[in-house]
Amino acid sequence: MTELKNDRFIRALLRQPVDVTPVWMMRQAGRYLPEYRATREKAGSFMQLCGNPELACEVTLQPLERFPLDAAILFSDILTIPDAMGLGLYFTEGEGPRFKNPIRTEAQIKALGVPDPEQELRYVMDAVRLIRRELAGRVPLIGFSGSPWTLATYMVEGGSSKDFRTIKAMLFERPELLDQLLDTVARSVALYLNAQIAAGAQTVMIFDTWGGALTPSDYCRFSLKPMERIIASLQREYNGKKIPVILFTKNGGQWLEAMTDTGADALGLDWTTDLADARRRVGGQVALQGNLDPSVLYASPPHIREQVGKVLASFGKGNGHVFNLGHGIHPGIPPEHVTAMVTAVHELSMPYHQ
Repeated sequence: MTELKNDRFIRALLRQPVDVTPVWMMRQAGRYLPEYRATREKAGSFMQLCGNPELACEVTLQPLERFPLDAAILFSDILTIPDAMGLGLYFTEGEGPRFKNPIRTEAQIKALGVPDPEQELRYVMDAVRLIRRELAGRVPLIGFSGSPWTLATYMVEGGSSKDFRTIKAMLFERPELLDQLLDTVARSVALYLNAQIAAGAQTVMIFDTWGGALTPSDYCRFSLKPMERIIASLQREYNGKKIPVILFTKNGGQWLEAMTDTGADALGLDWTTDLADARRRVGGQVALQGNLDPSVLYASPPHIREQVGKVLASFGKGNGHVFNLGHGIHPGIPPEHVTAMVTAVHELSMPYHQ
């Protein structure tokens, strides 16, 4: 494989010196870009876009053509694993993802199999291989998966949920049954991420979108522990190169010390956690990624630059910071505001690395 021309993202995750703070965005290939909307229309639907390796590669690379980002992230969806398990994923306008066959019974949980990444999820692996080839060492490629708890919420609820009533009823009434479901999903995620690494992903990230909906004790048992088992199962070196692992729990700032103990190389932070406080709490044990409020990008470029400066100052001097939004970019953000953010990160971060 081609050597990386820009490796500052990998170096930052490993807490090594960099010239400027690296930056990428969650959902950086998305609806805020007119070229993405055009490709999605050409694909016919979101799932057809995800399932076409050539088009998935095309949209993965689109933001890199516009902005000097320091990483590419595979264009896919966190729900590919449940879909490969036979739950029948589909999307409805205004409602988000839905499953035709949600998991509600013990028999269904026992019948769940672990998908083969090179069979049922071959289209994802083909996309990783193609993207890595097309990048030609320009920047690193990030692979990802949803966390077991987050995937299970969609699998049991049948889609998005505001109160998680069905899965929380299972959690309180049949915790051992939920453990069984999470174990199957965790084994699937570990296999899936290792396959992405083998296909060319140079970093992997676990998105725990709904871990923050749990109590502290339930978070440790039903969200953190399955992720810890996944991290222990991951290939942390491939072709002589370290493969950093990023762990992100939305609204998880209260659990940073426990998250650090999972063995992850970096923790993603949303905008509700103070970056300076997080750095004090985890010391030099892990890198930190984040954490600009995505809504800042609705403001004018001068105000965006000011807020970028505040995030950089909050982390302060030294290594181990990857600049990112605290969650995914909103669809209505003007692309030129992203340019302002990325430019500000690179320009304003120089003094912190001298």
